[in-house]
Amino acid sequence: MQPLPRSFYERHPAVVAPALIGKLLVRELDGELLAGRIVEAEAYSSEDPASHSYNGMTERNRAMFGLPGHAYIYFSYGMHHCMNVTSRLDTDAGGVLIRALEPVLGIETMRRLRGREKLTELTSGPGKLAQALAIDRALYGVDITEAGPLFVAEPAEPGTPVQVAATPRIGISKAVELPWRFVEAGSRFISCPPRR
Repeated sequence: MQPLPRSFYERHPAVVAPALIGKLLVRELDGELLAGRIVEAEAYSSEDPASHSYNGMTERNRAMFGLPGHAYIYFSYGMHHCMNVTSRLDTDAGGVLIRALEPVLGIETMRRLRGREKLTELTSGPGKLAQALAIDRALYGVDITEAGPLFVAEPAEPGTPVQVAATPRIGISKAVELPWRFVEAGSRFISCPPRR
């Protein structure tokens, strides 16, 4: 599996997020590859009041202001880690939160790390997928355009075209009207069904 090139991330987050649906998030852990198809992602940029980058650069969010194609990982609500990929074009900072995966490789290891058996409970949320793939702040700033401990790749067999649906983002209180949450239509692995 070859990582996506940096040029993929050199676009506005609202363009990168839907393009990530159907790609593989790959984690190398102790010589084993864990991977899942991205089925849900949310875009955030510096002109967006819901973004961590909205009020400028801090030590926590500095990766969002750097070169596109890096991991921005933060600890949320003192409970779980969340993983973003940095992306930007004509904006000061930006990133895409990976919200859910369909498990593909290393499923037994994911089950052990999550303490769950049911496939749909392993990676159906940003905190869940970080736990299932052992993603934490130790991976902050990792270049995901290089083969290494964490990267995004095209599926080995592209298969049928992915149907992507845009919805409002969830779990935020600002800019809730922006349709910057993207999901694979009909996937049973997303964090919650789109509001109708």
